Amino acid sequence: MSHAPANPATELRRWFLRDILPRILPFSDAATTELPLRRLLRLALFQGSVGMTMVLLYGTLNRVMVVEMGVPAWLVSLMVALPVLFAPLRALIGFKSDVHRSAFGLRRIPYIWFGSLMQFGGLAFMPFALLLLAEGGNAPPVVGQLAAAMAFLLAGAGLHTTQTAGLALATDIAPKMSRPRVVALLFVALQLSMLGSALLFGLLLTDFSNMRLVQVIQGAAVAAIVLNVVALWKQELWDRNRAAQMRRERESGKPQPKFLETWRAFIEAGRSKRLLIALGLGTAGFTMQEILLEPYGAQVLGLTVAETTRLTAIWAFGTLVAFALAARSLTRGADTYRLSATGALVGIIAFTAVVFSAPLDSPWLFRLGALLIGFGGGLFAVGTLTAAMNMADDGAHSGLALGAWGAVQATAYGVAIAFGGALRDVISLFAAKGVFGPVLMGPSVGYAAVYHLEILLLFATLIAIGPLVTHGGGNGARSSSRFGIAELP
Repeated sequence: MSHAPANPATELRRWFLRDILPRILPFSDAATTELPLRRLLRLALFQGSVGMTMVLLYGTLNRVMVVEMGVPAWLVSLMVALPVLFAPLRALIGFKSDVHRSAFGLRRIPYIWFGSLMQFGGLAFMPFALLLLAEGGNAPPVVGQLAAAMAFLLAGAGLHTTQTAGLALATDIAPKMSRPRVVALLFVALQLSMLGSALLFGLLLTDFSNMRLVQVIQGAAVAAIVLNVVALWKQELWDRNRAAQMRRERESGKPQPKFLETWRAFIEAGRSKRLLIALGLGTAGFTMQEILLEPYGAQVLGLTVAETTRLTAIWAFGTLVAFALAARSLTRGADTYRLSATGALVGIIAFTAVVFSAPLDSPWLFRLGALLIGFGGGLFAVGTLTAAMNMADDGAHSGLALGAWGAVQATAYGVAIAFGGALRDVISLFAAKGVFGPVLMGPSVGYAAVYHLEILLLFATLIAIGPLVTHGGGNGARSSSRFGIAELP
């Protein structure tokens, strides 16, 4: 019996996907029989849309509104902070996706879809709202302000909804043993998306004009919804059993679980509350310097614009190395809480190096600190997210657990950045007036106050997470050491 010859193009594609791509792609061994590599890479595209939207909201538009469009800085800060207001609702979104009733038994896909629509709507409307905010025309100023606020809030709500449901979906379909590498791959996708989007937006907006701004933002809106649709396509199967169960519950009039009752049970069940406290403290400890590191290098150490710009690459390299190491360690059975505590400990060393780089006048010590900040933050992020995934092994409350992680992480991130900038300005003002004495009058005083506070927050993180390491439960064997992080109170 003769067989038709294989199509050379098809065979080449199969050879590339089967033999070449797994060798060159980081974390490709996260793929399993249940979650093949092609499906996993496609799922990671939702992080691409999230990263692109984050760069627009928190980076590109921030600069464009202040410099090119002449919007007051206080108003820009308020607009950028608006998406953070939606972050605490991520726990509610995750819970709703856990108990969602669908005729097809779907839970996560509807929320990814509606999150995508909100992202698209916010970004599509945003350039016109910004033009109205900057130029006004015949409309009262409050109209432009409200329009821009709605655009930022809608895009931010879509971002948080999409990411919460997407992470819950990844938890649902990834086998437990491969989750650490899946988490690492999703973080890498987010980092690469943010890096690529920043470079692309910077290139496209080099010759700035209002028309170019409209084209770039609306192009991002189209790209976001395309990426999300491709990511969610056929990822969640039609669950006939769950659909039938939902239909019976609806016909019988059985009420859905209440969020507050489920949340209370989730918090009181065991390690959840302590993990979320440690997550908030650690996130604030790592991100309070987010907008201060480059100005510190310029004002205190005299680094050039090119040299401070390279700090982002140094930080990102440390983060990527941490992702790889965390995925490898967790796959081999390392404890998620111990890994998170190790990240916090590295962060303490990192900020100590940054602080001492000023009196020692050592740019290389400063660069080492930036590298370790990225490395420690990466370990902490992967460790805490994997721990949150492991809180709901049965999948019944994975949306709630990951929504709570996202709510605490995003809220702490936004509050810490705002507070860090304000604290630096206030302390620098007092120092310039000689309030702290003649010795502490230099430009490094305000920055040093923020870095010392971050060190204190990371010590508090170790105290919060210590009992979790002591009691185990982080998918790793308990250490036999007699003294260490686990023995902290």
